[in-house]
Amino acid sequence: MRYYISDLHFYHESLLTKMDNRGFSSCEEMHEYMVGKWNNKVRENDEVIILGDVSMERGKLTSDILGRLNGRLSLIVGNHDNYLKDRRFDSSIFEWIKPYAEIHDNKRKIILCHYPVFCYNGQYRRDKEGNAKSYMLYGHVHDTQDERLVDRFIQETEGTLHKSRGEEEVKPIPCQMINCFCMFSDYTPLTLDEWIQVDAKRREKMRAQMRK
Repeated sequence: MRYYISDLHFYHESLLTKMDNRGFSSCEEMHEYMVGKWNNKVRENDEVIILGDVSMERGKLTSDILGRLNGRLSLIVGNHDNYLKDRRFDSSIFEWIKPYAEIHDNKRKIILCHYPVFCYNGQYRRDKEGNAKSYMLYGHVHDTQDERLVDRFIQETEGTLHKSRGEEEVKPIPCQMINCFCMFSDYTPLTLDEWIQVDAKRREKMRAQMRK
Protein backbone atom coordinates (compact mmCIF):
# COMPACT_ATOMS: atom_id res chain seq x y z
CA MET A 1 0.00 0.00 0.00
CA ARG A 2 1.16 3.53 -0.75
CA TYR A 3 0.28 6.49 1.47
CA TYR A 4 0.87 10.25 1.39
CA ILE A 5 1.07 12.95 4.06
CA SER A 6 2.61 16.41 4.47
CA ASP A 7 3.84 18.97 6.98
CA LEU A 8 4.27 16.82 10.06
CA HIS A 9 6.41 19.50 11.72
CA PHE A 10 7.77 17.37 14.53
CA TYR A 11 9.37 19.53 17.25
CA HIS A 12 7.64 22.70 16.00
CA GLU A 13 6.38 23.96 19.33
CA SER A 14 4.92 27.25 18.09
CA LEU A 15 2.40 25.39 15.92
CA LEU A 16 0.72 24.11 19.07
CA THR A 17 -0.72 27.56 19.74
CA LYS A 18 -0.08 29.57 16.54
CA MET A 19 -1.08 29.12 12.88
CA ASP A 20 -2.12 25.44 13.15
CA ASN A 21 -3.32 25.68 16.76
CA ARG A 22 -2.78 21.95 17.11
CA GLY A 23 -3.99 22.01 20.68
CA PHE A 24 -1.46 19.68 22.31
CA SER A 25 0.06 20.71 25.63
CA SER A 26 3.60 19.89 24.45
CA CYS A 27 5.56 18.53 21.50
CA GLU A 28 5.96 15.28 23.42
CA GLU A 29 2.19 14.87 23.63
CA MET A 30 1.83 15.74 19.95
CA HIS A 31 4.54 13.26 18.95
CA GLU A 32 2.96 10.39 20.86
CA TYR A 33 -0.40 11.06 19.24
CA MET A 34 1.07 11.38 15.75
CA VAL A 35 3.21 8.26 16.03
CA GLY A 36 0.21 6.32 17.33
CA LYS A 37 -2.06 7.43 14.49
CA TRP A 38 0.66 6.65 11.93
CA ASN A 39 1.49 3.18 13.22
CA ASN A 40 -2.16 2.20 13.60
CA LYS A 41 -2.51 2.68 9.84
CA VAL A 42 0.86 1.90 8.27
CA ARG A 43 2.39 -1.56 8.19
CA GLU A 44 6.11 -2.25 7.91
CA ASN A 45 6.14 -2.89 4.14
CA ASP A 46 3.82 -0.02 3.21
CA GLU A 47 5.24 2.98 1.37
CA VAL A 48 4.73 6.49 2.74
CA ILE A 49 5.68 9.58 0.75
CA ILE A 50 6.05 12.67 2.96
CA LEU A 51 5.51 15.91 1.06
CA GLY A 52 7.95 17.99 3.05
CA ASP A 53 8.48 19.73 6.40
CA VAL A 54 9.08 16.70 8.59
CA SER A 55 10.84 18.24 11.56
CA MET A 56 12.18 21.47 13.02
CA GLU A 57 14.90 19.70 14.99
CA ARG A 58 18.42 18.74 14.00
CA GLY A 59 19.62 15.43 12.64
CA LYS A 60 19.79 13.13 15.65
CA LEU A 61 16.37 13.88 17.14
CA THR A 62 14.74 13.85 13.70
CA SER A 63 16.31 10.45 12.97
CA ASP A 64 15.01 9.17 16.30
CA ILE A 65 11.40 10.25 15.73
CA LEU A 66 11.36 8.97 12.15
CA GLY A 67 12.77 5.67 13.36
CA ARG A 68 9.58 5.13 15.36
CA LEU A 69 7.36 5.26 12.26
CA ASN A 70 6.27 2.14 10.39
CA GLY A 71 6.73 1.79 6.66
CA ARG A 72 9.22 2.57 3.91
CA LEU A 73 9.58 6.35 3.90
CA SER A 74 10.39 8.71 1.03
CA LEU A 75 10.65 12.49 1.07
CA ILE A 76 9.71 15.40 -1.13
CA VAL A 77 11.87 18.16 0.35
CA GLY A 78 10.12 21.11 2.00
CA ASN A 79 11.40 24.50 3.08
CA HIS A 80 11.80 23.39 6.72
CA ASP A 81 13.75 20.17 6.14
CA ASN A 82 17.05 21.68 7.28
CA TYR A 83 17.98 18.57 9.27
CA LEU A 84 19.00 17.05 5.93
CA LYS A 85 22.17 19.18 6.08
CA ASP A 86 23.11 17.81 9.50
CA ARG A 87 25.68 15.00 9.23
CA ARG A 88 24.07 13.34 12.25
CA PHE A 89 20.88 12.74 10.31
CA ASP A 90 20.52 9.16 9.06
CA SER A 91 19.46 9.75 5.46
CA SER A 92 19.09 6.00 4.92
CA ILE A 93 15.75 6.32 6.73
CA PHE A 94 14.38 7.58 3.42
CA GLU A 95 14.31 5.33 0.36
CA TRP A 96 14.64 8.44 -1.77
CA ILE A 97 14.80 12.22 -1.28
CA LYS A 98 13.71 14.55 -4.10
CA PRO A 99 12.55 18.15 -4.50
CA TYR A 100 9.88 17.07 -7.01
CA ALA A 101 8.65 13.79 -8.45
CA GLU A 102 6.18 12.33 -10.92
CA ILE A 103 4.98 8.80 -10.24
CA HIS A 104 2.03 6.56 -11.09
CA ASP A 105 -0.51 5.24 -8.61
CA ASN A 106 -3.05 2.71 -9.95
CA LYS A 107 -2.73 4.03 -13.51
CA ARG A 108 -3.02 7.67 -12.42
CA LYS A 109 -0.22 10.18 -12.84
CA ILE A 110 0.77 11.82 -9.55
CA ILE A 111 2.66 15.11 -9.37
CA LEU A 112 4.45 15.46 -6.03
CA CYS A 113 5.75 18.78 -4.75
CA HIS A 114 5.89 20.50 -1.38
CA TYR A 115 4.47 23.63 -2.99
CA PRO A 116 1.17 23.75 -4.92
CA VAL A 117 1.76 23.65 -8.67
CA PHE A 118 -1.11 25.37 -10.46
CA CYS A 119 -0.42 24.20 -14.03
CA TYR A 120 0.85 20.68 -13.42
CA ASN A 121 2.00 18.10 -15.95
CA GLY A 122 -0.84 16.02 -17.39
CA GLN A 123 -3.58 18.24 -15.94
CA TYR A 124 -5.82 18.05 -19.04
CA ARG A 125 -5.67 14.29 -19.44
CA ARG A 126 -8.85 12.24 -18.95
CA ASP A 127 -9.76 8.58 -19.28
CA LYS A 128 -12.48 7.26 -21.63
CA GLU A 129 -15.12 7.95 -18.98
CA GLY A 130 -14.02 11.56 -18.67
CA ASN A 131 -12.31 11.17 -15.29
CA ALA A 132 -9.08 13.04 -14.58
CA LYS A 133 -5.94 10.93 -15.00
CA SER A 134 -3.51 13.24 -13.17
CA TYR A 135 -3.40 14.53 -9.59
CA MET A 136 -1.22 17.17 -7.97
CA LEU A 137 -0.41 16.46 -4.30
CA TYR A 138 1.07 19.29 -2.25
CA GLY A 139 1.58 20.70 1.24
CA HIS A 140 3.24 23.87 2.55
CA VAL A 141 0.16 26.09 2.91
CA HIS A 142 -1.40 24.16 5.84
CA ASP A 143 -4.94 25.44 6.54
CA THR A 144 -4.23 29.12 5.92
CA GLN A 145 -5.33 31.99 3.71
CA ASP A 146 -2.99 30.62 1.05
CA GLU A 147 -5.05 27.43 0.96
CA ARG A 148 -8.18 29.56 0.39
CA LEU A 149 -6.40 31.20 -2.56
CA VAL A 150 -5.46 27.78 -3.96
CA ASP A 151 -9.10 26.75 -3.67
CA ARG A 152 -10.23 29.86 -5.54
CA PHE A 153 -7.82 28.94 -8.33
CA ILE A 154 -9.23 25.40 -8.42
CA GLN A 155 -12.80 26.70 -8.69
CA GLU A 156 -11.85 29.20 -11.40
CA THR A 157 -10.05 26.51 -13.39
CA GLU A 158 -12.85 23.96 -13.05
CA GLY A 159 -15.29 26.63 -14.20
CA THR A 160 -13.33 27.27 -17.40
CA LEU A 161 -14.31 25.39 -20.56
CA HIS A 162 -11.65 24.04 -22.90
CA LYS A 163 -11.62 21.82 -25.96
CA SER A 164 -8.71 19.41 -25.76
CA ARG A 165 -7.04 17.83 -28.77
CA GLY A 166 -9.01 14.84 -30.01
CA GLU A 167 -12.22 15.84 -28.24
CA GLU A 168 -15.37 16.95 -30.00
CA GLU A 169 -16.78 19.24 -27.32
CA VAL A 170 -15.59 21.73 -24.75
CA LYS A 171 -15.36 20.52 -21.18
CA PRO A 172 -14.37 22.04 -17.81
CA ILE A 173 -10.62 21.93 -17.19
CA PRO A 174 -9.69 19.28 -14.62
CA CYS A 175 -7.91 20.62 -11.54
CA GLN A 176 -7.17 17.79 -9.15
CA MET A 177 -4.99 19.52 -6.55
CA ILE A 178 -4.98 17.89 -3.11
CA ASN A 179 -3.47 19.40 0.02
CA CYS A 180 -2.12 16.46 2.05
CA PHE A 181 -1.68 18.54 5.23
CA CYS A 182 -1.48 16.11 8.16
CA MET A 183 -4.19 17.81 10.21
CA PHE A 184 -6.72 17.23 7.41
CA SER A 185 -6.32 13.46 7.99
CA ASP A 186 -5.92 13.59 11.77
CA TYR A 187 -2.17 12.98 11.33
CA THR A 188 -2.79 9.71 9.47
CA PRO A 189 -1.12 8.87 6.13
CA LEU A 190 -3.78 8.15 3.48
CA THR A 191 -3.93 6.47 0.10
CA LEU A 192 -4.66 8.56 -2.99
CA ASP A 193 -8.28 7.38 -3.03
CA GLU A 194 -8.67 8.25 0.63
CA TRP A 195 -7.19 11.71 0.05
CA ILE A 196 -9.57 12.26 -2.88
CA GLN A 197 -12.53 11.63 -0.58
CA VAL A 198 -11.15 13.71 2.30
CA ASP A 199 -10.30 16.58 -0.03
CA ALA A 200 -13.74 16.64 -1.69
CA LYS A 201 -15.57 16.74 1.65
CA ARG A 202 -13.23 19.37 3.08
CA ARG A 203 -13.51 21.67 0.09
CA GLU A 204 -17.30 21.34 0.02
CA LYS A 205 -17.47 22.31 3.70
CA MET A 206 -14.95 25.14 3.28
CA ARG A 207 -16.81 26.61 0.32
CA ALA A 208 -20.14 26.42 2.16
CA GLN A 209 -18.66 28.35 5.09
CA MET A 210 -17.21 30.98 2.78
CA ARG A 211 -20.62 31.50 1.13
CA LYS A 212 -22.22 32.42 4.47
